[in-house]
Amino acid sequence: MADISLRVNGSERKVSVSPDTPLLWVLRDTLNLTGTKFACGAGLCGACTVHVEGAAVRSCSTPVSQVAGKNVTTIEGLSANGLHVLQKAWIAEDVPQCGYCQTGQIMAAAALLAKNPHPSDQDITNAMSGNICRCGTYDRIRRAIQRVAAGGVR
Repeated sequence: MADISLRVNGSERKVSVSPDTPLLWVLRDTLNLTGTKFACGAGLCGACTVHVEGAAVRSCSTPVSQVAGKNVTTIEGLSANGLHVLQKAWIAEDVPQCGYCQTGQIMAAAALLAKNPHPSDQDITNAMSGNICRCGTYDRIRRAIQRVAAGGVR
């Protein structure tokens, strides 16, 4: 066990865990932030996507020791009021079907839009290609991202 400090959703947090514990389990089990989902456990599907220093990262395959002292943002911290513009667009476009992958999808989209507020279709494809939606809501996800990029949601 080691004491590891990180900033999660704007708050300094200290956890006492093994340094190789995946960030996902620190978030879910230690900090009770359950919006980040476990799916494949190998960093392949994107359901566990969070931001580390603004970049989209797979939390299931990132040891907590790699984020010591860094800023981590989860779906719970994406918006101060709990309803980020992407979440509003997701609702407007009726994106979720089962909903399981959606937090990871939204976090990947938020990282894209933070770097590129007006992405092309190819930019969206490239940024979102690592996030799998078993229900196949890809067209609705794309429309929601385009809606935000066009300023169609406030």
